[in-house]
Amino acid sequence: MSMTSLFVTAAGVGLAIAAPVGPMGMLCIRRTLTGGPRAGLAIGLGIASGDAFYGLIAALGLVGISQFMLAYDRPLHLLAGLFLLYLGVRTLLQKPPVDAANGEANGNGKLAQVGRAGALRAYASSLLLTLTNPQTVIMFAALFTTLAPRGAFSSTIALTTVGGVFCGSIAWWCFLVTVVSLARHAIGSKLRLAIDRLVGIMLAAFGVVEIRRAL
Repeated sequence: MSMTSLFVTAAGVGLAIAAPVGPMGMLCIRRTLTGGPRAGLAIGLGIASGDAFYGLIAALGLVGISQFMLAYDRPLHLLAGLFLLYLGVRTLLQKPPVDAANGEANGNGKLAQVGRAGALRAYASSLLLTLTNPQTVIMFAALFTTLAPRGAFSSTIALTTVGGVFCGSIAWWCFLVTVVSLARHAIGSKLRLAIDRLVGIMLAAFGVVEIRRAL
């Protein structure tokens, strides 16, 4: 398999991994609705960065780090569950901002957009949340075993695979953010608010599931 074929195949795998709508997808949708595409893309970039980090650990054979993360699997799931539960409850209790209620910001009819600091916070939160799932190391280890040419595994092949998965994941998050952003401008403020509350409930539910996994 050529490097180009390997990259394209890995990108397809990254797209397939990212596409199922789970807690991170809900978080991306929610932040896009409330903060605009910049916030949604920051969430997606954080998720893809976390996956790439674990992919590098698996690819470079950093056994000590992977064993340490897997040894603390339950505490990490508990941390992720508590964080998701916090995000869900905060979403449900949060009062809608003026722009979410009226569909305007500063009286010019434009929906609110998160600033650079908000985007950095969104990136950091999604990155940390992604890093609380160390089983990703196992998934990538299996991926490398499947995709790498027999007897030819090298750092170049590992980095090509990780890069492909990262790009495939980013492609999905860009698509999702684009669709949600278009819907955000097309639907009314009351429906946007209802969707935001629904996402809050789902985030809280995902948090409870993660906490149960840790117990």
